[in-house]
Amino acid sequence: MLHAFKCGTPVLDFVGTLRARRNATPTEMFTSSESLEAWFHESGLVDGDMPCKPSDVERAVALREAIYLLVVATLAGDEYDADALALVNGTARTPSAVPQLTQEGRWVEATPRQALSSIARQAVRLLGGPEAAFLKECSRPECTQVYLDRSHGSRREWCAMDPCGNRIKAAAYRARNRTTTRAASPGRSSRVH
Repeated sequence: MLHAFKCGTPVLDFVGTLRARRNATPTEMFTSSESLEAWFHESGLVDGDMPCKPSDVERAVALREAIYLLVVATLAGDEYDADALALVNGTARTPSAVPQLTQEGRWVEATPRQALSSIARQAVRLLGGPEAAFLKECSRPECTQVYLDRSHGSRREWCAMDPCGNRIKAAAYRARNRTTTRAASPGRSSRVH
């Protein structure tokens, strides 16, 4: 699997395809038409063949960044960016992917535009609905994944245990050990010659 799905909903996993946004060089997961196709299949949004073009990748990245701006505004309690809002709403207005029932079960074929419309509609449902209250950003400083915290008491601190939770816990353990080791080691004694 090329992509990670740990944010609690496909639209947030879509936003998470630009990883470590605050780093000098964030990690872009939509590096080619094939990587976008892979995301649509791996997310379960589309089942059939869906050849993407470089222009579809450009549209996907623009939509992703617009959704991200709306998510950040929601987290901060700020007004939405007008251009981002227009792009998401405009994309949501186009026909979306339509699931069909076959003898084998559910099957979805879609064009890249229909798949992006489905993502935009998910963004509208998420940000305009009650689940927006569960949005959180991962507390690991290097990670910028936004996820839905559906944990009891809303105590979840990171997007996923692997790698973020493990790294935070390991760093805290090392810090505690350094403090314990320093406290237990005798102070330097001054030598008199």
